[in-house]
This record gives sequence, structure tokens and C-alpha cells, in this order.
Amino acid sequence: MRQLRLLPLLMLAGCQQGPAASGAGSDASGAPLSGLERAAIESGVIADATKLSPVGLFQRSHEAGRDALCVMPGKAGAFRFGLEANFGEELRCRGKGSAKRAGDKLILNFGGGDRCIVVAQYDGDQVALPGVVDMACADLCDGRATLEGVSFPRIAGDAASALRVRDSGGDPLCNQ
Repeated sequence: MRQLRLLPLLMLAGCQQGPAASGAGSDASGAPLSGLERAAIESGVIADATKLSPVGLFQRSHEAGRDALCVMPGKAGAFRFGLEANFGEELRCRGKGSAKRAGDKLILNFGGGDRCIVVAQYDGDQVALPGVVDMACADLCDGRATLEGVSFPRIAGDAASALRVRDSGGDPLCNQ
């Protein structure tokens, strides 16, 4: 019973802002973590997304098809990726390129002449593209399809799974 009376005090203490006793005082972008977030990371309740590798397979199926993003290790701390988002039988977006981590962001630099760059949110479990992307990215998509707001939940955290995934045409989405 005594533990139950202490619970509100512990919760309130966890919400207080202040410098962290350990190295988990801010996220990789420099924004301070709340006390509750910091305590959850330190206790292992939630993972520190800034330390989780994005290598693996992110994929979801829906009524219009399947969206997939594979991320592979690259050179000098960078990554390689392949992406396909389907919006029906003849509408899809697809592209490949290189990626870099920046805190809780994954910067996707699509190969090709138009220099499409998308700054996606990465929390360790999902890669979420923003609601607005550069107009240079329109060439990656058919018709009215767009990459805006597409999200990819993680289904595997290894390079082998990323290598096995195929696009809708049967070709490897990520090459070795």
C-alpha cells in the first residue's frame, strides 16, 4: 500500500525538467529529454533511438499494396536504401540512394539527377516521411502518387532481411 502512495510522487519527479545525471540528458538534436523520457531510457523501458541502427527492413501491407524500405550498411558510416510505396495497381513511388543518421532523423538522398532529399523521422521502430516533400521528389512517383506522409514500420533489424525483399516487379529492392 505504501508503494502505491509513492507512485504519484515518482511520476511527478519523472516529469521534472533538469540536467541528467547520466549522458542521456538530450536527444541527438540537442533538445532536452523530459525527466520521464530520460528515466524510461535509463531503465530500459524504451530504447534510445539515437543509438539504434536503421539497418533492416521496414514494411507494411495495406489494401492498395505494400510499402517497403530496406536499409543496408554503406561506406563511412552512411547507409544505402531502396524504397517502394504502392498506391494501387499503377500508382507507386520508388527510388534508391544513400542515407545518413542525424539524431532521430534519417536523411534519404535519392540517386538520380533531380537531387530528391527527404528528411524522415526515425524512432527505431518506424521511418516516417514528412507530410511535405521537395518537388524534386515528384519524379520518383507515377501519376498522382506521392511520398508525403508514408511511414514504414520495422519488421526486421538485419541486413539479410533487407537483401531478401523484392519490389513489385520481382527485382531486389536493395542490392549488395
